Amino acid sequence: MNTTPSKTTTPSTTTQPAGTTDPADGTAHAVTEEATTKESLVKDSAKDSATKDATGTPSAAADSGTAPDDFAAQSDDEDDALEPDPFDEARHGVGAGAAAVVSAALGIVALTGAWTGRVAAERETLIGQIQTSGGGSAAQQISEIYGDAWHTTALVNGVFAVLALLVGVFVLVRPAFGTPSDRPQPTWIRAVALAGVALGAIGVLISAGMYFDLFVSLPTAGAPAGG
Repeated sequence: MNTTPSKTTTPSTTTQPAGTTDPADGTAHAVTEEATTKESLVKDSAKDSATKDATGTPSAAADSGTAPDDFAAQSDDEDDALEPDPFDEARHGVGAGAAAVVSAALGIVALTGAWTGRVAAERETLIGQIQTSGGGSAAQQISEIYGDAWHTTALVNGVFAVLALLVGVFVLVRPAFGTPSDRPQPTWIRAVALAGVALGAIGVLISAGMYFDLFVSLPTAGAPAGG
């Protein structure tokens, strides 16, 4: 009679290789790491928002990207406004410059004489000749023919000198004439106006001396010879 030994069945135990992890544990670790990553991202975004709010940079402008363009356009407009326009300055200084040139020209005419003065002097000479044609003393002829013409020339030159003086002073005391009040008057305008004032003042002095015979007196008739 054969006796078959009984086999004892033992539960099989699966041994995992070293360095491997259980799938369930790996999934849990992955979920934990993902949650930690999301939490760190939320914290970083919160820190960035707080930093932007502290520095005064609006988050909407940073997201849209249109704010830098607006700021650049605004800065360009401000630069254009600060830079003076040479043509605009030239237009505003036309009136004052023209007046200064007129003042200087009138001063030159007062010193050199004008054709109006010559015409007026010739007229006085003709009137004197007519008045003394019927007879008259030598002193009367000198006064009517020469003296009146001399004084008329001095008077006309004096009028030009006074005009030059007044126009030049007007340009100097009114810097806003033809120029905005917030802009200084160009240097060349003041220089020409000063020249007109100086020429006008000299012309007034010379004309006054001529009119009142301060520099040269009128000739006098000599006493008749014999007796």
